[in-house]
This record gives sequence, structure tokens and C-alpha cells, in this order.
Amino acid sequence: MVPAIEGMKDTYVDVKTVLANGKHVIVEMQVLNVQGFEQRILYNAAKNYSLQLAKGQDYTLLNPVIALTLTDFVMFPEAVEHVSRFKLLEQHRFTNYTDDLELVFVELPKFGKTEDQLAAIDEFWLYFVGHSGTMDRVPPRFAADPALRQAFELTEESKLSLAGLEMQHRRFDFVRRQRAVLKKAADAEANLAQAEAHWAQAEAIAAQAEANAAQPEGKAETEQALLAHCIANGMTEAAARAMLGV
Repeated sequence: MVPAIEGMKDTYVDVKTVLANGKHVIVEMQVLNVQGFEQRILYNAAKNYSLQLAKGQDYTLLNPVIALTLTDFVMFPEAVEHVSRFKLLEQHRFTNYTDDLELVFVELPKFGKTEDQLAAIDEFWLYFVGHSGTMDRVPPRFAADPALRQAFELTEESKLSLAGLEMQHRRFDFVRRQRAVLKKAADAEANLAQAEAHWAQAEAIAAQAEANAAQPEGKAETEQALLAHCIANGMTEAAARAMLGV
């Protein structure tokens, strides 16, 4: 377990705002695919929707809520697009129940445009989020937009205090170590699943071997088939023969 550090209780940051049309937007950046992440996104959106009303107020006063989440990992491997939108739909006809609750996910690893390919303002912002930490200057095309220019200025390490710079480096190190922990756990789970599959297959072959053993003419053939299977799945010949007793 990687120890928690000051300032890194959570692996996400969020900002809440209200648009001119009254819609409530929760913008969140998630750097690690931790357990319970999907449930927390839905919970926060529903909570922000319900907390709009004071006791006794009419439900018609509720404004839509959009939960916009940027992930620094692939969340939907089967999807090619980097943006996924979810709403409340009828299961068979796919008609909207309401537009009051919407979940939008942006998978940054899938956004592969270069600086020269950027066109829409949202593309500029996605590029900024994904590359600001490695850029040593404000590109001219970004500097033309006051909001983007200000965002670059806020991320410059040279403007951080020594304590702030140290905290930022500790946060980056925390994320790197947490990613290593998650990868190790995923690899262990995959190896366990593979071992269980091989064992199940071996048990099936062993059961067939017992059935064939009743027929002397098939015993030698079965033993060779079992031996070949064990060797093909990574066992040494000596270990396989010892296990099979051949």
C-alpha cells in the first residue's frame, strides 16, 4: 500500500459552476482508475441535482446537471471516440426520459491531435490539459485566447513557491506510485485467471484420462497427450512427468 501524503487524500479535483442558462456543471479531472470511481461520479451528479431545492420548493425549479469528467486513463476500451455522453433513456426505444442529468466522459489518452491540428476551442483546452506539464512556453495560438493564456500562467512551475513546487512533485510521485500499484494488482489478477484456466483444462484432461485408463490400448496415448499439454503450458518435462506419474 502506498502511504497517503499531505494534499493527496484524493486522486481527483473538481470545479463546480453554473452556466448562463442555469445548468449546473461539475468539471472533474480523474488521474487514477480507482475502485468506486463510476459510482462516485453518478452520486455527485445526483446529489448536486437534489441539493438545488430548499424544503418546500417546487420541483420545476430544478436545473439540469452535467458531470463533465476528464480521465487520464482509458475508461471505455471498446469506444474509439474520446468523448462519451450518457443520459436517462428508455431501454428499447432510446427516447429521453429527461435531459436534467448528463454524464460526459473525456478520455485524454484517446485525444491524439497535434498542436497544428487543433481547431475548436474544446480541442485547445484538451491539448492544454494533456500537455501543459511538458510545455516550456505559451504557443502563439494559445496566447491569443485570454483564458488559455491565464491557464498557462497558473501552471508555470517558475511561479510556484519552493513549498508549492515540492508539493507538486510529491503529488506527481504519489500518482506514479499508485499507478504502479494498480498495474501490479491487474497483472496479478490476469495471471491468476490464466492459471485457473490452465488448471481447469488440466482437470478436464485428467478426467478424460481416467476414463481412457480403463481401456489399456488408450493409456499410452492419453499419457502422451497429458504430457504435451503440461509442457505447452510452461511446465518442465520432469515436473510434468512427476505430476502425471509417467
